[in-house]
Amino acid sequence: MNRQDDVAAEGEPEAEFNPGIAGRLPRKTAAGGALIRDRGGRILFLEPTYKPTLDIPGGIVEENESPYEACRREVKEEIGLDLEIGPLLVVDWIPAAGPWPDALAFVFDGGILDHDALDHDALARAAADPTEPHADPAALTLDPTEARAYHYLTLAEATPRLRPSMARRLALAERALTTGISVYADFGRS
Repeated sequence: MNRQDDVAAEGEPEAEFNPGIAGRLPRKTAAGGALIRDRGGRILFLEPTYKPTLDIPGGIVEENESPYEACRREVKEEIGLDLEIGPLLVVDWIPAAGPWPDALAFVFDGGILDHDALDHDALARAAADPTEPHADPAALTLDPTEARAYHYLTLAEATPRLRPSMARRLALAERALTTGISVYADFGRS
């Protein structure tokens, strides 16, 4: 079944028990991000064009889009790769701050990329001699409106360039990778 079939199988939504209540209920923002690593376990971080801190590939969930779908879409938009995104690692509640409402951040396992294979020289070598075995020559292509650069860093190396809550969230994601158990967190604390 697809989502439309699943929604149809639910039947008609129940009527509002108090007229207008659905429009008055609070709304939350949600985001889906991918913890992508290289073979050495370093995390793929982006330097966003719109904020001063590092971030992982991912972004805000659009209307009627799941956090998983948002993660896949944003990864493809931001780094140009259509990756198979793995299981959920962390769900983290983030409190409201300034103009930003509270939110739920979902971190999924983005898998392991061979960053040597993402090297443009590898692309050229593969194109020059397609009969020679080469690493997968998929290119990491940044969307210049989203990110100015990318880095593979350990969490310790990246922490000075992260918001403290993001560093805590990613530490929980690394723990979930090791234990195989997803984590719920409040502002990066489980």
